[in-house]
Amino acid sequence: MNWPALIVFIALFLFVTGLGFWAARWRAGDLTRLDEWGLGGRRFGTFVTWFLLGGDLYTAYTFIAVPALVYGAGALGFFAVPYTILVYPLLYLIFPRLWSLAHKHGYVTSSDVVLGRYGNKWLALAIGVTGIVATMPYIALQLVGMQVVIGAMGVSGNGVIGDLPLIIAFIILAAFTYTSGLRAPAMIAVVKDLLIYIVVIAVTIAVPLKLGGFGPIFSALPAAKLTLAAPVGATYGSYSIYATLALGSALALFLYPHSLTAILSSSSPGAIRRNAALLPAYSLVLGLLALLGFMAVALHAGSNPAFADGFKRYGNSFAVPALILSVFPGWFAGVAFAAIAIGALVPSAIMSIACANIVSRTIYRGFLVPHATDSQEASVAKLASLLVKVGALVFIIFVPVPYALQFQLLGGLWIIQVLPAVILGLYLRMLNGWALLAGWAVGAGLGTWMAGTTSFKAAVFTLSFMGIHFPSYIAIWALVANIIVSVILSALLNPFVARAPVLAD
Repeated sequence: MNWPALIVFIALFLFVTGLGFWAARWRAGDLTRLDEWGLGGRRFGTFVTWFLLGGDLYTAYTFIAVPALVYGAGALGFFAVPYTILVYPLLYLIFPRLWSLAHKHGYVTSSDVVLGRYGNKWLALAIGVTGIVATMPYIALQLVGMQVVIGAMGVSGNGVIGDLPLIIAFIILAAFTYTSGLRAPAMIAVVKDLLIYIVVIAVTIAVPLKLGGFGPIFSALPAAKLTLAAPVGATYGSYSIYATLALGSALALFLYPHSLTAILSSSSPGAIRRNAALLPAYSLVLGLLALLGFMAVALHAGSNPAFADGFKRYGNSFAVPALILSVFPGWFAGVAFAAIAIGALVPSAIMSIACANIVSRTIYRGFLVPHATDSQEASVAKLASLLVKVGALVFIIFVPVPYALQFQLLGGLWIIQVLPAVILGLYLRMLNGWALLAGWAVGAGLGTWMAGTTSFKAAVFTLSFMGIHFPSYIAIWALVANIIVSVILSALLNPFVARAPVLAD
């Protein structure tokens, strides 16, 4: 048991717990209203939105998984850096328009936007359910990051005892989310991001100093890990995989309910545009995080007997904890591990709130009780947020981590299928709700089938045309099929199927 690390970890965790409960009084509003509880009253300015989006998008799983991918696969793992750069021009150009539409008509979710644009409640339901299903394994995987750092401090065990720290953490999370809504993760995100910046800067200074600079670090790496493998023959190989992973991930990122929730909570379109300019600072941190994978290779972390059990239990995900434990004293390891654990709480809270908003607005009020009061709607959302957390906790306890990763793969390719209805619908009037529903079904079905051909173990599918082979991120192929079906069917259906009046922007 690493007691110095554990004591610092617990102290910081208790501090952010107190912040979470106190947040209910911060910028106080009527928390019996869904837009107050689930969107923070839409009053977050540039500063708070920056931390909220950063805490939302750069999760504990990011801090564990990106270096782990670089540690295992090398340069391919750096696709996460360009994709987070690609996404911000999209944020700048598209999402202020969506915010204005949502603010004008009181929309809380992407399902609301779709219902308002097309008047098709079944399409709105499909968009909402897709968001929930795609987000659930995402919440569960935050626990993977928390599991890894808890295990790194020596807290382990089998059965309920081993899972007890996670259970306690999520009980705390459920409590302050229920009482404070989106204000809690918004406030905690400030602490989380500051801690992450401190840890990343410290590691990128300390490890090169210990190893004699970045030259020895890169010299210690196998040549195959330093660059992408060149295409062979008529196969584009890792080049097309790298490019489509970056593009697909960029297109999907702000379609997740939690990303959209953070955007809709901002105070104005200007706040969103300013954040599009400021958020690339996180991409710099992400690049440094990816380098941690190379640093772990240079330190031979995987061959260190002290970390044999950690790598056996958690695989390459243990690379970052091993690196931190190799370089820093116990108390600073506690700071780093607390930063990662808090990095699980913030996005988990936002994700559960986003799913709860969908359950309450789209399912409860949209289908079950159309005349529900605002107070009833908010109460259902709060209860739904608890159920979502319980579901995620059960998922990670009883489903092995490799299967959780496979569900996350499916979640990514499913969520991108809402792009035509949510994003293209902001600009193209000719799209038909029923055609979009058919396109969504084709894209989700085709993507699931492609993933199934790999036994849900890979995100890449190869298409061949005229002897040329194009391995690509599955979500891109599925999205292309979705758009083709949506556009062609819209052209065929529009003369015969009456469309609902489209609300003005």
